[in-house]
Amino acid sequence: MNGASREALAAARERLDALTDSTSVDAAQLAAELAAVTALLDREVSLRRVLTDPAQAGEAKAGLAQRLLGSQVSGTTADLVSGMVRSRWSQSRDLVDALEELADTADLTAAEKAGALDDVEDELFRFGRIISSNTELRAALTDRKATASAKGGLLRSLLGGRADAATERLVTRLVIAPRGRSLEAGLESLSKLAAERRDRVVAVVTSAVPLSDTQKRRLGAALAKLYGRQMHLNLDVDPEVLGGIRVQVGDEVINGSLADRIEDAARRMAS
Repeated sequence: MNGASREALAAARERLDALTDSTSVDAAQLAAELAAVTALLDREVSLRRVLTDPAQAGEAKAGLAQRLLGSQVSGTTADLVSGMVRSRWSQSRDLVDALEELADTADLTAAEKAGALDDVEDELFRFGRIISSNTELRAALTDRKATASAKGGLLRSLLGGRADAATERLVTRLVIAPRGRSLEAGLESLSKLAAERRDRVVAVVTSAVPLSDTQKRRLGAALAKLYGRQMHLNLDVDPEVLGGIRVQVGDEVINGSLADRIEDAARRMAS
């Protein structure tokens, strides 16, 4: 997003944070309702164009949103959406993208309040690894001919009782309504959004053998020092690394043996 849409999204994020900071707001319910509004506006192109028409007064658009949604969702959700349509959007689709992000953020906030955000981050990462290594599963989940209920049933069999409820909701929405994204890109976006809940950077760490708790702590601390931000480690094991380690932070890749990298990071920390 750029221009007006970026400003509108920033304002919506602030309103969502203010709402979910309140103990009276059910973040999971808010997420479900925002997802329902996302699906509605993604489907009804003419409606979203009306709600983002710069020639229409903001209050008029907010009033329309209230009339449409008031009996379908909670007052909290209706007020949040009404505030969003008061804003100016560069493209009508930007409003839908913003609503989708807010729905995902609300679910991640619910996980955070429950003390499960770390688990959700790890589960999203592991699910992505499973998808990348299982072409039959990926094909089943991305099959355009398969019904939403069939995909949902498959996901329940995979994740039900094995993953946090927020993880299951996030992945299910992504699979059933990818909105033009690949499954891999959608999971990556969710992982980044989860990391942002704590202002953390995600480092994908691939090692030949599982790292010990001490190694994970030292590596996390060293990377946090190097990048100046709290770091969340997504850990993967690949025997072909041959005793070394591969760390990817965004587009930057660090290769080298574990001992050498930690020793070098420790020297930098001491300097």
